[in-house]
Amino acid sequence: MEFHKATLDNGLQIVAEQSPAAHSVAVGFFVRTGSRDETQEVSGVSHFLEHMVFKGTDRFAADDVNRIFDEIGAKYNASTSEEVTLFYGAVLPEYLPRIFDLLAEILRPSLRTDDFDTEKKVILEEIGRYEDEPTFTAYETLMQTHFAGHPLGQCILGTVDSINALTADQMRGYFNQRYLAGNITLAVAGNFDWDEVLALAEKQCKDWPAGDPGRTVTEAQPPGGIEVITNPSSHHQHIMQMTPAPPSSHPDRYAAELLGVIVGDDSGSRMYWDLVDPGYAEMAEMSYNDYDGSGVYLMYCGCAPEQTAENMRRIETIFHEVNDKGVTEEELTQAKNKVSSRIVLRSERPMGRLGALGSNWLYRGEYRSVEDDLNVIAGITSDDIRRLLDEYPLGQTTTTAVGPLESLNGEVS
Repeated sequence: MEFHKATLDNGLQIVAEQSPAAHSVAVGFFVRTGSRDETQEVSGVSHFLEHMVFKGTDRFAADDVNRIFDEIGAKYNASTSEEVTLFYGAVLPEYLPRIFDLLAEILRPSLRTDDFDTEKKVILEEIGRYEDEPTFTAYETLMQTHFAGHPLGQCILGTVDSINALTADQMRGYFNQRYLAGNITLAVAGNFDWDEVLALAEKQCKDWPAGDPGRTVTEAQPPGGIEVITNPSSHHQHIMQMTPAPPSSHPDRYAAELLGVIVGDDSGSRMYWDLVDPGYAEMAEMSYNDYDGSGVYLMYCGCAPEQTAENMRRIETIFHEVNDKGVTEEELTQAKNKVSSRIVLRSERPMGRLGALGSNWLYRGEYRSVEDDLNVIAGITSDDIRRLLDEYPLGQTTTTAVGPLESLNGEVS
C-alpha cells in the first residue's frame, strides 16, 4: 500500500491509500461538522442537511442521483455524528470518475425550499421512530446528562420543536458556514491512479469556497447524575453509564480500546462472564468512545427489572477490581488478539480502510497504516493499562435508565 496526500489551493485536503491488488475503490468526503457545531436555534440541522444533499443539484435531480449510484453498482451512504458528516461510496475501479463526479456534485446541493419542506416530514418521522426505541432514548439522555453544558451533549437528530422551527434559510446559512473546502477531507482507498484522483479533485472541487470555521475543543468536565425514564409497559430495563476516558488525540487511546475489550466485550470479557453467561443480563457491554478533546467509557446493561440492582452492584465490583488490581497478562493477550484481528479483517476491503484513513487525518492529521496500528497494539503492556487507569479510572459518573423502574435508588453508588 502507498500513501498519498495533497491540498488544493482552497484548502481541501486529500489523503489516499493505494492498493493495486484491490478489486474496488472507496471514496469519502469527511465534513468536520456535526451536532456539537450547532446552536440551539438550528439543533438537528447537520443531520437534516445530510438528507438534503441527496435531494439533487442544478445538474442532477434527486432521481438522477439514485439512478446513477445504482447504474454503476455503487455501495453508498452517508452518516452524521456529533462531529463528522460523511458521504461515501465504493465501486469497481473503472467507475471512479463517475462516483467522484456524483459525490462532489451533491456536496453542492440546491437546498430548494420545496425539497426542504418535504424532507422535514421525513426527519420528524425518523425522530418519532427513534423515540420509540428505549436504547436510543437511554443513549440520548445519557449524552445530554453526561455532557451537560458541553457541545457534545447536543442531540444529533434535534427535537420535534427544533426541526419544526428550522427554516430553509437557516440551513443554507449553516451550509455556507460549515461546508467550506478547508473543513472537508477527501479520502480515497483501494485500486486507483493517484494522478487521476488529483485531476478529478481539481476539476470537481477547486471552485468550492475556501475557509475553515474551526471548532472550540475543550475536555468536558461531566457533572454526573442519574436520570430515570419510566415506561410501565416495558418488560426490560435498559441502563447506560458513562465516565471520562482519553480524548481522540491521547496517546493512551489504544490502551483504552483494549481495556474496553477486556472489561466489556460482547464475549469473553469480565462483564460477559459475570453477568451474561450466568443469565443475570441479556446484554452487558462496555466500550471506549473518543471525541475531539474528550472521551468516555460507555457501559450498557439490558436485563429484567428485578435484576437491575444486583447487576449494578456486579458492574461496580468489576470496575473497582480493575481499578485496584489492573488486568491480567492473559486478558491483555486475548484483547490484543481480538483488536488486531478486527483491524486486519476490516482492512481487507477498501471500504473498511476508508473510515480509518479519513478519521486519522481528520482527528490527528496523521496517516496510520495497518502495520502501524498492529505494532502499537502489540507493544501495549499491563503497565500502560495501569497508567491509563490511574489517569482515567473506570466509574459510574453518569447513569440513565429506561424501563419499568421508577428509580434506581440504592442501585448506583
